[in-house]
Amino acid sequence: MECISVFDMLKIGVGPSSSHTLGPWRAAEQFLKELRNRNLIDNIISVKVDLYGSLSLTGKGHATDLAVMLGLSGADPEYIPVESIDVIITAIKNKKEIFLGNEILIPFCFETDIVFNRNFLPFHANGLTFTAKTDTETYSETYYSIGGGFVVKEKEDHHKEEILHTFPFPVEKAAELLAYCTAENKKISEIVYENEKTMRSEEEIHNELLRIWDTMLECMYIGCHSEGILPGGLNVRRRAYDMHKNLIGVLPYEDPYSWLQIIRQTEVKFRQILKWVSCFALAVNEVNASLGRVVTAPTNGSAGVIPAVLMYYLVIENHEAGEKEIKQFLMVAGEIGSIFKKGATISAAMGGCQAEIGVSSAMAAAALCELMGGTPAQVTMAAEIAMEHHLGLTCDPIGGLVQIPCIERNTMGAIKAINAAELALETDALNAKVPLDKVINTMWETAKDMNTKYKETSEGGLAVAVGLADC
Repeated sequence: MECISVFDMLKIGVGPSSSHTLGPWRAAEQFLKELRNRNLIDNIISVKVDLYGSLSLTGKGHATDLAVMLGLSGADPEYIPVESIDVIITAIKNKKEIFLGNEILIPFCFETDIVFNRNFLPFHANGLTFTAKTDTETYSETYYSIGGGFVVKEKEDHHKEEILHTFPFPVEKAAELLAYCTAENKKISEIVYENEKTMRSEEEIHNELLRIWDTMLECMYIGCHSEGILPGGLNVRRRAYDMHKNLIGVLPYEDPYSWLQIIRQTEVKFRQILKWVSCFALAVNEVNASLGRVVTAPTNGSAGVIPAVLMYYLVIENHEAGEKEIKQFLMVAGEIGSIFKKGATISAAMGGCQAEIGVSSAMAAAALCELMGGTPAQVTMAAEIAMEHHLGLTCDPIGGLVQIPCIERNTMGAIKAINAAELALETDALNAKVPLDKVINTMWETAKDMNTKYKETSEGGLAVAVGLADC
């Protein structure tokens, strides 16, 4: 059984897409590692990258070409200063050479050495092949970006890394998770914590969870204080800046944490709450669309839902909440996301936007429900409600960019998550008609039935009805 950590589901990386940017970036890193293991890297004279399926069809809008160049350069998406990205890419394009693995300079022309192949490989919609040559040898590997920054090879056991650890409470289905909670008399977050302790020390878990939150908070802060037009050609104006300016007024603050405290002092009528939650979600995904640093939750395209809902709890629902509640929220969210990954998919190229915004909304709803006193059964019910009302949601990004309708959809997912949590809290879970496992299975069957043109190919829906020329 897969043992997926919270830190697998909530990864820090660079936008705009976990499957189309972070995944290919990580695949390039894996390819470099294999070149080193084979003692080939010092003798490489050329590298070519072939992109297939969804990576090809929407790759330029998702910065897939930039991601593979950054990965081949040896840059780490978790730690690279985002202001360095443009410098590295510009140098590669202008000089027509790449510093492979930060070790050897070789010729590289991004117009010809990255090939966009429209055909799909059979294993997964997001395929890419790296081919490296020496004077005497050609070495090639194919990888698949399966969503959320996860990368696998077709012929290997793609659960191998997750199975290296054995959890005391292994979970594949929500029913198993609830059984553990009942038998151990624990909350879902407490079960998750026991599992995480088999991988990391308590101090490491504490520090890493707070680092994830710090990244989320900083992302919201940056998004709320950045104005202008998003890159890509759609001429989408950032909205979080103006919305935040109208909401915050003239109250003074100096950094993200003092900002959080100031927001707690603002007016909290229903309309203002809706606006704040929407503002937080917009902020994250505008940063994401600008190749900024976000947390996959469970993907980059849906990165705004979980921070927005957690921020809602901190600044609206519970002013006394702090590190304990933040960690609790993230652990529940991560666990629910992992169940969706095991039972269905978190890749829009495989399942449409229900696999991204739908899953993120379910994760956030469950986490919020536990913080607000929900039982484990009510927590999984909240996740079910949130997903039930995202079933069938298509992925049809205009121009292949993670902007329209993706950014707004994060606000919808966040609001639905809050509503789902409240509905679950007001319901006796014994009366639930649809268990979480049933809706996950339904989501997967819906994904398989969905036409390919609605799975992140920009060949249907809004992507066809509205073109770049219309913007």
